[in-house]
Amino acid sequence: MKSITRISALLFLSSLCLAQASPAKTQTPRTPKQYSIEQFLTTERVGGVSISFDDKNLLYHSNKTGVFNVYTTPINANSPRSITNSAQQTTYAVSYFPHDNRVLFTQDQGGNELNHLYVQEANGNARDLTPGAKLKAAFEGWSRDGSSFYVSTNERDPKAFDMYRYNSKDYVRELVFKNEGAYDDFKVDPAGRYIAVHKTDTTTNNDMFLYDVQSKQLKKLSQHEGEMLTEAQDFTPDGKQLLYLTNAGSEFMYPAMYELSTGKATPLEKANWDYMYGFFSKNGRYRVTAINEDARTKINVIDNKTNQPVTLPKLPSGDITGVVISDSEKKMAFLLNGDTSPSNIYSYDFASGTAVKITDTLNPQIAQVDLVEGEVVRYKSFDGLEIPSILWMPQNASATSKVPALVDVHGGPGGQTRKGYSGVVQYLVNHGYAVLAVNNRGSSGYGKTFFVADDQKHGREPLWDCVEGKKYLQSLDSIDKDKVGILGGSYGGYMVLAALTFKPEEFAVGVDLFGVANWVRTLKSIPPWWESFRKALYFAKLYIRS
Repeated sequence: MKSITRISALLFLSSLCLAQASPAKTQTPRTPKQYSIEQFLTTERVGGVSISFDDKNLLYHSNKTGVFNVYTTPINANSPRSITNSAQQTTYAVSYFPHDNRVLFTQDQGGNELNHLYVQEANGNARDLTPGAKLKAAFEGWSRDGSSFYVSTNERDPKAFDMYRYNSKDYVRELVFKNEGAYDDFKVDPAGRYIAVHKTDTTTNNDMFLYDVQSKQLKKLSQHEGEMLTEAQDFTPDGKQLLYLTNAGSEFMYPAMYELSTGKATPLEKANWDYMYGFFSKNGRYRVTAINEDARTKINVIDNKTNQPVTLPKLPSGDITGVVISDSEKKMAFLLNGDTSPSNIYSYDFASGTAVKITDTLNPQIAQVDLVEGEVVRYKSFDGLEIPSILWMPQNASATSKVPALVDVHGGPGGQTRKGYSGVVQYLVNHGYAVLAVNNRGSSGYGKTFFVADDQKHGREPLWDCVEGKKYLQSLDSIDKDKVGILGGSYGGYMVLAALTFKPEEFAVGVDLFGVANWVRTLKSIPPWWESFRKALYFAKLYIRS
């Protein structure tokens, strides 16, 4: 189950000082070819990459048929073969088996998000490994020798996920962790002796525990006063240490190592940005970490033999995400996503240092030259707080050809708008609208002080940040000052409704996409498997003390 912390919170609902605002870059005006919303939304989406045991093939999922299905392709070629062919059920790739070409994938039923885990045998037959009604299951990792794998399901209690170990040959399973304490976010050590689990208190505070499968004892690892986040990431291949993220004594999340035998915790790296995740390759040759650096992903691949970073080849503009390393540690695959190019799969050979582009996901009817790069800008809000944002400006905008604009508010609470491809944003910009994606106070990625700055203040200070965003847009020569609206979905939709209710004079138009109009109803409608998130959201973000 995914961690119900600051990162999960952002997956759920997904006076201005102009002299000190970071200016938007000027560009030479041109008139791009215009495309329909259908053309932008038929762009292919890919993910779930896995490398086969023999380093010859890649597994991934794609929605190129309109529904996500699973495909395999040679590791250095774009020659996909479908593994699944569902016309209705969303199907995501999970993993190749460690010693053969069997495949694990997940599938829900008609979009109900109750994913089951399936295996496709070598003969092509698929089998549901987690049968039953109204249950949700998730793959949790392989044993080091590949003889077993771990799966969590909430079949016993809709609010709690138990952990099972499955035999890789006959799929016989055994219960290894009965979750009677509302724990979440499991990480299993490669030998299967330990499981790291978490207990969520609020969106800014949790505790990390170590469960001993043999003794059935649970030990609290995160001893602290005050609020602190800890997120287990991976065990070292020898099972002696645990890599985890924490913001103990820091404004930002950073990686640290916990030595199981002594309890000693040692920081590993630090940056003035939040680390997003970290893991080791199977035999420990490489360590991968990712940093959320000013709304972009910065990947570090460290060769543990030399303690030096791996020099990756020059790639097109964009961010590397979704990194996977083969069990042989000879190959790597990743996604590359940029503002003008949706995520594409690349394979990489460590020996030669070369990367090969495997997919080409941008709709071929769209010319990349007609798309727009977003620019990170900042402006000061009513109280002097600096608000980081991303601005997309139409190519034909100028002082003599002013354009309307939209303030775009992300989901959450606690989400973040980041650099990267968005078909909706590109459509709006392509049709002459500037878009300012505001990371208002309360957004992730800018430290814990900024993250908690909106707690119990929704409809007030975060909304006022959006109003100041409108004023920032109005300060730009290429913007029509009388035509600035506000747009958002989920929590962003709530912000649109709040703007139209509490600040009706500010925006020329509001576009609410599936926004939250009633927080009580929303909290009651959260599915049972998000129970810890529901409580954390209520107490940390929404509850208003009398």
